[in-house]
Amino acid sequence: MNKRVDQIDFLKCVFIILMVVFHLVYVGDKYPYVKQVVYTFHMPVFLIISGYLANMDKGFGRVSRQVKWLFVPYAVMEAGYIVMATVLPIREHVDNLTLAVFLDKLLLHPLGPYWYLHTLMVCYVVYYAVNKLRRRLGLVSFVCLLGVCLFAVSRLLHIVSFDNAMYFLAGVAVRQSGVGFMSAFRPSWLSVFPLALFCVFSPGGMDRSTLQGVVMTYLAMSLPLASYPYLPSVARRIAVFVGGNTLSILLFSPLFTIITKRFVPLFSFDPTALLFTVVSVVFVIAGSLGVAWIMDKLRLSRMFCGKDRLLSPMQP
Repeated sequence: MNKRVDQIDFLKCVFIILMVVFHLVYVGDKYPYVKQVVYTFHMPVFLIISGYLANMDKGFGRVSRQVKWLFVPYAVMEAGYIVMATVLPIREHVDNLTLAVFLDKLLLHPLGPYWYLHTLMVCYVVYYAVNKLRRRLGLVSFVCLLGVCLFAVSRLLHIVSFDNAMYFLAGVAVRQSGVGFMSAFRPSWLSVFPLALFCVFSPGGMDRSTLQGVVMTYLAMSLPLASYPYLPSVARRIAVFVGGNTLSILLFSPLFTIITKRFVPLFSFDPTALLFTVVSVVFVIAGSLGVAWIMDKLRLSRMFCGKDRLLSPMQP
């Protein structure tokens, strides 16, 4: 898939913003139920998209380079996060950092938002191995085999959640079926009604591992896609730009979400925390993209992610 799909980047923009919002401790503590709702579907959407965009028909060299250049930034940022967790009073605080603990968090059980990259690398490796049999198997057989392999990895090695792997598998299944993304995930304003009913009447099903969580994930994709055609052109360009740079935001946002704790007293006059949220999200995203821009200017991106530019430019 050589040509980017703007609607996919738009979805990534929406859900990376939700990720940033509810990584703000102040917002999460103030609206715990909304956080629970969002956590039901926001990362599953990224996993579906990642599975859909994954191309394992490339040779071993290209696939291994792709995994390598996910691992390098992952390892750098996860290592920093682990060390930071030993000195800062965060919820994932590490009391006694030893080499064994460090390697366990880095290689097997990552802390913070970087679990997503860890899961993605594991899924890529399994997908590539199983993809060798793709031409000999029908679609259903191939998807089942890949599902069994992901299940085995999750249960035997305990390095990836099977629930998360299944969303990646769903994206792979859509891609392998030949169905276009917009045909599989239909935009609809009507999605708001069942989504609202789930939120109001079925709080116990707010989990990505449940059938309700799967349905909510689909609905949560359908609703913003319905809004995309009505956005002004400037808003579309900004959204697609942000969506095209979600890796940078994922990598660097923890550096800035910590700083936003300093903003809380400044917005004590707003009991809704809406102003705090808007200012903090803009600060976190701008800061993350700013770090990527600086790395590009200093020519560090090639060593960090294997590309000359970490920051994707805005479309004209």
